[in-house]
Amino acid sequence: MTKKKIEVFTSGCPVCQPTVDLVKKVACSSCEVVVYDLNKGCDSNQCREKAEELNITRLPAVVVDGKLLDCCKSGAITEQALRAAGIGSI
Repeated sequence: MTKKKIEVFTSGCPVCQPTVDLVKKVACSSCEVVVYDLNKGCDSNQCREKAEELNITRLPAVVVDGKLLDCCKSGAITEQALRAAGIGSI
């Protein structure tokens, strides 16, 4: 079974928290969830560089196996959009 890597990019604000909670709720045991707070940054600043490489222009943003979800480019991040991206499926 392949482990799905889910990365959530946030600004650490209350508006982003429901998305973090939703991803954690929908994720299955074969999902690895990593949350990046871009306001705090990372030890080596790699999360900000990664956000730039992925052309993330809106927060929160969800990336599954290295691909920014379409719902993060325009529109809301919903449970339906997360499940359509394969989050929560074994």
